[in-house]
Amino acid sequence: MRILVSMLILFFTALVAQSQPILLPYEVPVQSSFRGLSVINDKLAWVSGSQGWIGKTTDGGVTWQFAQVPSFEKSDFRSLYAFNADVAVIANAGSPATVLKTSDGGKTWATVYTLDHPDAFMDGIDFWNDTEGIIYGDAIDKRMLLLATHDGGKIWKELPEAQRPILSEGEGSFAASGTGIRYYDQSRLLISTGGKVSRLLTTSNLGKSWKIFSPPIIQGESGTGIFSLAFRDKDNGIVVGGNYVRDTLATQHILLTKDGGATWTQPATPTRGYRECVEYLSNTRILAAGPKGIDISNNGGLDWSPLSDETGYHVVKKSTARQFGYSGG
Repeated sequence: MRILVSMLILFFTALVAQSQPILLPYEVPVQSSFRGLSVINDKLAWVSGSQGWIGKTTDGGVTWQFAQVPSFEKSDFRSLYAFNADVAVIANAGSPATVLKTSDGGKTWATVYTLDHPDAFMDGIDFWNDTEGIIYGDAIDKRMLLLATHDGGKIWKELPEAQRPILSEGEGSFAASGTGIRYYDQSRLLISTGGKVSRLLTTSNLGKSWKIFSPPIIQGESGTGIFSLAFRDKDNGIVVGGNYVRDTLATQHILLTKDGGATWTQPATPTRGYRECVEYLSNTRILAAGPKGIDISNNGGLDWSPLSDETGYHVVKKSTARQFGYSGG
């Protein structure tokens, strides 16, 4: 498999260079589908994926170190959040649902949460700050799985039932890129759902209450809906997705908002089909990646053009040290 090492470099060069980015694939010497990505700064990034593989670079993607998490060689770690070169939290997709944390750069991992329920499936993780974070997952007994930590990931507990939104029949989420959850401004959190019903859930009080929007994205089938979201400020944002079974379908699969999610419009020129991840590189430059290619917009998402026809890419992230507008990752 390959990962976009150039993405890690672009996060801090494309913001000042207006020329079209060039992608430089890195050949990975392990068999893994990487869907977790956490970029800390210009040099440091972590990846996580299937078969229990975790990777880390400390030189901007020039070289990587990979290792399988012991006893988790069959796990698919699609959720990842790294704080620095030593501390990171990962969660697997599937049951039993397990959260692990390392404090020594990945040499050892401690299991900090386990949920042995047949419906347990974790979709993403994000932190408001160094101590407070959220993991979200598919519904258990009709309510979204929501775990919270207040000590940097050492202890995770389910939010009270009243604080976990009720999901509709056939409404879930996608652990395709770990970007169906985003925090902004230390308190505002956004979570997307998909499937037969696709919605956007937001909270500004650490999950105590939720406001729900219904973007007119394609939905109604198990493989449809929002797969990724990104906002550049409190008003302007974007959601991408589509139908992963019909991944060339370019209808109602990418939407823009200028009022925080209350209303949505389609781009004049959309991406070429289903996309699993979207990321602002600047206020106007955005990348969207999917299994069948990568697209770029240089005008805030209004128009998209092909950047690469390379296949098999799932996730795009910008360095959390190079934020603009909203704070956070």
